Amino acid sequence: MTLSVPSHDRGVTTLTLDSPANRNALSARLVGELSDALDACAGDDTVRAVVLTHTGNTFCAGADLGAPPDPAAFVALLRRIVELPKPVVARVTGHVRAGGLGLLGACDIAVAGPDTTFALTESRLGLAPSVISLVLPARMDPRAVGRYYLTGERFDAAEAARTGLVTIAADDVDRGLVPVLEGLRRASPQGLAESKRLTTRAVRDRFDAYADELVGHSASLFASDEAREGMTAFFERRDPAWTL
Repeated sequence: MTLSVPSHDRGVTTLTLDSPANRNALSARLVGELSDALDACAGDDTVRAVVLTHTGNTFCAGADLGAPPDPAAFVALLRRIVELPKPVVARVTGHVRAGGLGLLGACDIAVAGPDTTFALTESRLGLAPSVISLVLPARMDPRAVGRYYLTGERFDAAEAARTGLVTIAADDVDRGLVPVLEGLRRASPQGLAESKRLTTRAVRDRFDAYADELVGHSASLFASDEAREGMTAFFERRDPAWTL
């Protein structure tokens, strides 16, 4: 299993990424298990909201380069989060890289702790943040998107909150989540579903307009010579050939 058995408390179901061996990287298996778990939450009237969290010191390391998901399957997962008629809240106490930022962007609310770091590392591998561009430009400040897409720099939770990637940068993540979850518990199922439709409209429009194009873009980049060099260098723990 790459996903822990879900837990449930007063209408809130917690889904926990639990694949520490690869730092919760997005393998085909993890994408499939998370999609199935979200489907189960969608059909369960006892679930008012979903918390997405993780074990270990990494929330998600991005795509599993050894067993990557089909780009279309990852897009379907992101869309499932966005279109789920129940809020999805990210609880982040570890590092987030590349496609992991797409998971955060798809969530309705994200709370990150002081030890978190973030980086869009695709450009350093000969890739680009293709499919996660379905969610991130609608969430983050455009100047921040331009900077971090291009440079791959790391940034902290305070910067993630400033740019819109996360909702709250909290010294204590669980304390920061208390008013959020209590607010969701007080809301009606219809009120949550219809309010979420309003808040996600821009993101849903991006899926309708660009999903097929960006799936193709991602696939072509992964098949390129530069990406093969970038991923080989990553596994060999060396700089790729183009590094100056």
